Amino acid sequence: MTTDVTKYKLNHSMLRVKDPKRSVEFYEFLGMTLINKIENPDANFDLYFLAFDSPKAVSHGSHWTDREGIVELTHNYGTENDPDYKIANGNTDPRGFGHLAISVDNIQAACQRLEDAGYKFQKKLSDGKMRHIAFALDPDNYWVEIVPQNPLEETENKKETDTSTYRMNHTMIRIKDPEASLTFYKDVLGMDLKRTSENEKNRFNLYFLGYGAPAPEATVNGVNPVADREGLLELTWNYGTEKDPDFKYHDGNAQPQGFGHICIVVDDLDAACARFEEKKVNWKKRLTDGRMKNIAFVLDPDGYWIEVIQNEKLKPRSNW
Repeated sequence: MTTDVTKYKLNHSMLRVKDPKRSVEFYEFLGMTLINKIENPDANFDLYFLAFDSPKAVSHGSHWTDREGIVELTHNYGTENDPDYKIANGNTDPRGFGHLAISVDNIQAACQRLEDAGYKFQKKLSDGKMRHIAFALDPDNYWVEIVPQNPLEETENKKETDTSTYRMNHTMIRIKDPEASLTFYKDVLGMDLKRTSENEKNRFNLYFLGYGAPAPEATVNGVNPVADREGLLELTWNYGTEKDPDFKYHDGNAQPQGFGHICIVVDDLDAACARFEEKKVNWKKRLTDGRMKNIAFVLDPDGYWIEVIQNEKLKPRSNW
């Protein structure tokens, strides 16, 4: 029984939502498609899986477990009718999860399209010094970063944007100790470090990890060299947190809740979990725990949950 980490994929990122109708509408406006819905009426929650699925998409037509760059929205029944229910977006205290990021063909037109539709922004292109990124807000005030796939000077006079070319590029979480986190994601989960962005002046570094082919090292004309990818994980480290024994990020699953987990799909679930056991991971849920024998959860060094499921294309296991 063996497992090949080069076949793993960063499948999805899970966010809890208050009103699934409004949230699904937002992500569909971004160009995503509802590719799967899992209803759990006995447990009073439903799961919505959205991904870019046009003929131009990276994983067009693939089974949902054989993709990267999915957004999973979790709706607990009744929250949409509770005036006091509010999601923690991870960017106000307690902090942890940061944002999702969508890369687009024409960032000026993409942002204008969102603004024209009435969606709000945490940061518009014209705000601050960084004129090459924006942050839109989804209906629960989760931050959705908008990044360009093309140099700004090539698109600034063009009014059109094609959502079929968009990518669900990355998910950002904050980490306390980069050495511990990079070791975990590389040695345990089998990811590669695709890109590092050091910001000594502002005292933070960004680390982009993922599966698949290596990425170009250099930024070209202000464009992130991994902007055309899907399924990346961005780790944000603010200098000094690793030296504070009392410092801790919020995992999104303790109250107040918001972000839930990232999920990797593997070639052989039993073999992968046996390998994780050998690596002495911290488990949130082993395969053998509880009633669901087709899902496991490991914990990263900051306590973020990482779901592990079977890639059904490589080895059928569950009737999802």
